[in-house]
Amino acid sequence: MKIKEIILFTSDILRQKQFYQDVLDFELVFNSETFISFNTGKSILSFQYKSETKPSHIAFNIPTNKLIEALEWLKKRVEILPYGEQFISNFESWNAKAIYFYDSDNNILEFIARENLGITSDGAFSSKSIISLNEMAIATSDVKNVYETINSIRVIPVFDGNLERFCAVGNDEGLFIIINKDLKKWHPTYEDVYISDFIIKGDYNFSYINGEIKEFT
Repeated sequence: MKIKEIILFTSDILRQKQFYQDVLDFELVFNSETFISFNTGKSILSFQYKSETKPSHIAFNIPTNKLIEALEWLKKRVEILPYGEQFISNFESWNAKAIYFYDSDNNILEFIARENLGITSDGAFSSKSIISLNEMAIATSDVKNVYETINSIRVIPVFDGNLERFCAVGNDEGLFIIINKDLKKWHPTYEDVYISDFIIKGDYNFSYINGEIKEFT
């Protein structure tokens, strides 16, 4: 599943601009008072102003041989969110490892290295090493309904989980992480999950506003 763009919402455009541009060194490709966009490899991450927002979760795919370098790079810029005493979460069944941290809106960001994709890099790790956006979380009270709605737009396989508590759908290239906010907490912080609005473009084009999916072309 290819993700071309994710649009998140923020009540502070300037603060998010400063974080992604100055802290993470992302390339700013569009800039206005109410909308900003950053290059993330083959994808674009954008933020649109909204007066009230809830934090969410997204992931960026990075080269499989750059995880340790990415961890050291991030440690110089942000506070890493540990899983227990570990800074790297090992998802053995997914053949992947990941690092977590917050942005300025307390969105949980993730750098994930997926061995199944087999993508490596020779250069030193930097923000330009990011391959693409890889995951978009969808918080809900009805995982089955969200899955069936997405599947009606275009058939999408279940990658892991079930239709009650947690369900990852898509493939290694891109996943929707559908999470039942009443039954599960965020990994790795165990924080409460809230429904958070977003817009996605790519193989699937829809908005998720107030817990409702609306397709667009």
